Amino acid sequence: MNFKNFRKNYRIADYAMFGLCTWIFIYCMLPWRFASHYDFLTEEDIFEVLVEQVTNNISLQQLPECDYSAIVGENAYTYLKHYQEKVLRNEEILPGGEYYPRDCKARFSVAIIVPYRQREEQLHIFLTYMHNYLRQQRIHYRIFLVEQNDQLPFNRAKLFNIGATIAVQNEFPCLILHDVDLLPLNSGNLYACTEKPRHMCSALDKFRFNLPYTSLFGGVVAIRSEVYNIINGMSNLYQGWGGEDDDFYERILAKQYSICRFEPKYSGYTMLRHKPETPNQNRGQLLTTSHLRFHIDGLNSLTFKENERRIHSLFTHILVEI
Repeated sequence: MNFKNFRKNYRIADYAMFGLCTWIFIYCMLPWRFASHYDFLTEEDIFEVLVEQVTNNISLQQLPECDYSAIVGENAYTYLKHYQEKVLRNEEILPGGEYYPRDCKARFSVAIIVPYRQREEQLHIFLTYMHNYLRQQRIHYRIFLVEQNDQLPFNRAKLFNIGATIAVQNEFPCLILHDVDLLPLNSGNLYACTEKPRHMCSALDKFRFNLPYTSLFGGVVAIRSEVYNIINGMSNLYQGWGGEDDDFYERILAKQYSICRFEPKYSGYTMLRHKPETPNQNRGQLLTTSHLRFHIDGLNSLTFKENERRIHSLFTHILVEI
């Protein structure tokens, strides 16, 4: 082969490699490589599936019921600067991070359970934004922050179980299991429970507002307290990052439930930046055998030590050792 032919062939190979790399880059960046076409409830379906349940103190109020049609219909974009800077009208919030509207009777009572350890900056942003966001929905809510106060690996699922147990003791019929680094973007994403467990954050900016896989069931989840008890809560065995959400999803299916989602325009969330958690090296093995433990590993096997319960102005703080 002469030098000219060698250069020509080399150039063709170079172009081919460039084309391949370009195709791979485009494929990785395109949103439709994700499970963007998943089943969801449209605006017309939402009020048919919401479960109207409140705590006793709300049910006794002699007020006209709150109307949510405008909130859902308008579905306003809420991730605005003034919602993030400070808590507006903080005198409306009761001790422990509880709120209910005073001019109408809320139709939904929800406990927002946040597992937590060493995320001070994110927590400040979360509390500021969420109180501004949630009060415009005119629901009854209370934020429970469950902090792991020991040196063991972070156990997110167990903290959810602890928070759920305390929320049920406070008569909350609906649980919102909520990571501290996720913030909703639109007002129509009502923080309330549906008949089926609901995956609330199916359009996350981290995944370019698409769903990576249809069985993803984590980040922000709404589930009725009754159902959470029936499926025995979440596993207590997942220490470190990963696996507990997949286990949770399988528990739901095992009890013959299915999940639901609102359409993407309601389910948008943004993720706050943070240092990744240490992965759980045993998550694969635990998932393989998880179905054998659904009935013995969860709420009915939950043990923990509650060190302190503090009633802050913006949240109920539960410090535990697991």
